[in-house]
Amino acid sequence: MNLPVLPLVFSLLLLAGCAGVGSVPTQWQPPRDNADFTADGRLAVQTEGRGSYANFDWARQNGVQTIDINTPLGNTIGRLCRDPQGVLAVNSKGERFEAANVRELSERLLGFVLPLQYLDLWAHGQWSADEPHQTAADGSLRQAGWDISRSTRADGSVRTLSMTDGKLSLRLVFDSMRPSENSTDAPNRCAARNNS
Repeated sequence: MNLPVLPLVFSLLLLAGCAGVGSVPTQWQPPRDNADFTADGRLAVQTEGRGSYANFDWARQNGVQTIDINTPLGNTIGRLCRDPQGVLAVNSKGERFEAANVRELSERLLGFVLPLQYLDLWAHGQWSADEPHQTAADGSLRQAGWDISRSTRADGSVRTLSMTDGKLSLRLVFDSMRPSENSTDAPNRCAARNNS
């Protein structure tokens, strides 16, 4: 090998190494205005040594988030909905419940706490600006009493979202999460409010 070429090769390798270190993307980002979306997948819950599984259908459109929790056979266990007026839930019998906060409502309807007010941000790899947060070397996020981790597909869309608060573990496995068409014609309130 020609000796003058050796310093050039070494310099290129050094530059390539430095560029690789600087281009590693951070997993958690500051909040931003996310597009409306629809998602579906499976949900696993573990608490006090017991576990349960369900399917979910999740949509956010025009400021309204709706999550349907379904049995593996497709029967709806409950629906949580968050809109500018607050949070409400509907159980499998069609009974409607409202509560002061998401925590109380999801626990009453589902038997566990579903942090609905943060889920869309966490699924998109963002923290909430409303709560202090910490990121760990392993890529996890700590916020609002939850330890959160996520994995993504090659296209950057979320594949899994795992959360634990010490007593409860939630894991969402996404079959899909896709943008939906933003529509100003979409209702800006939970559908169950129309039945009141």
